[in-house]
Amino acid sequence: QVQLVESGGGLVQPGGSLRLSCAASGIFNIYAMGWYRQAPGTQRELVATITSGGSTVYADSVKGRCTVSRDNAKNTVYLQMNSLKPEDTAVYYCNGRGKFDEYDYWGQGTQVTVSS
Repeated sequence: QVQLVESGGGLVQPGGSLRLSCAASGIFNIYAMGWYRQAPGTQRELVATITSGGSTVYADSVKGRCTVSRDNAKNTVYLQMNSLKPEDTAVYYCNGRGKFDEYDYWGQGTQVTVSS
């Protein structure tokens, strides 16, 4: 059974930082791992992804403020978020998918709230 388990969410003040982690189990060598987010009343959107080879994609809204990384040996992906803004408030979901979308797995989500 494949599981993606996120951790690291919470409440942070504007300008602060958070580091999200997502550990995958039941599957190895995930082609692409990444993060999406969904705020109330909006569609789920891409934040950042990284392939097993290290290629990254970022949403324009987070470029320069967020860094996605992964530890293939630990089957874990990370999202370092800096200079957080209230508009970053959302549930953040971890995703793992195959190169040709032959598999597509999601975590349960972790809440990130940016507020003073």
